[in-house]
Amino acid sequence: MKKWVSSLLAATLLLGACTNEEATETPETSTTPETEDTAFPLTVTDAVGNEITLEEAPDAIISMIPSNTEILFALGLDEEVVGVTDYDNYPEAAATKEKIGSFEFNIEVMTALQPDLILAHESSWSSAEAGLQPLIDSGVQVFVVDNAMSFDETYETILDIGEVTGKSEEADQVVADMKAQVEEVASKLEAVETPKKVFLEASGDPEIYTAGQGTLNQELLDLIHAENVVADQEGWLMMNSEEIISRNPDVIVLTYNYMENAVDAVKARPGFDQVTAVQQDAVVEVNEDITTRPGPRLPLALEELAKAVYPEIMND
Repeated sequence: MKKWVSSLLAATLLLGACTNEEATETPETSTTPETEDTAFPLTVTDAVGNEITLEEAPDAIISMIPSNTEILFALGLDEEVVGVTDYDNYPEAAATKEKIGSFEFNIEVMTALQPDLILAHESSWSSAEAGLQPLIDSGVQVFVVDNAMSFDETYETILDIGEVTGKSEEADQVVADMKAQVEEVASKLEAVETPKKVFLEASGDPEIYTAGQGTLNQELLDLIHAENVVADQEGWLMMNSEEIISRNPDVIVLTYNYMENAVDAVKARPGFDQVTAVQQDAVVEVNEDITTRPGPRLPLALEELAKAVYPEIMND
């Protein structure tokens, strides 16, 4: 499991250099305008500039990353999804689908599934492109989904997937529901007068990673009126214990679940007894999947983070 987290962090760090100046702005909260059903044949351009043409709505789809899978199921494409990665665990029905591998994909399995659409992902495209070429040459359409780094980009991703699968109206509704959930959480925290200082820890010792400006983590903290203690930094970065101590967060939130007793391990680090978060018993572990997957459950990540930072408000 640790290997998965480390590899995921490596991919995130690589893409984190490409920051989005609007990533920390509050997402739109108005409902999304209704969109007409997708008309096929459909020609679209994906996240890496490749143009594909779909003659009709796909009925055999392979997803190459868990966030894509969650979006597909949210759009009601349970039957159309035929293959997912080894790490797809939500919803429960995803576990019943054929597994295509993880970071190394089994092209033989993918070929046998006879997909008419493969949803790849920008974060892993550089390593996946060559391996998928035989399928592309055989006529399978591969759509590379954008690596969403904000709520707005996540909304766009859902709308894009809705378009290529013929589920535009469903995508509109998913996005509208997400925006309403975000607004509900944000409204509860409008009365926060003194923002708490938060350190979001994405991996534990010996390589402690966190995220600054231009990341989804920063936007999550902005939306709940919390102060990121590394907001003076850009993208993903490694930080040592001494620096964390000096920044003295009020709350430490662990966004990883691969270590047993991770909260106790953080509290036991040398010198951390000086940190306010440890003194106030405010070291909290949140669900890794919902906080790292830019998909329909992102508002739940916002709510869980808000409860971790402001339990006195959210649990009132």
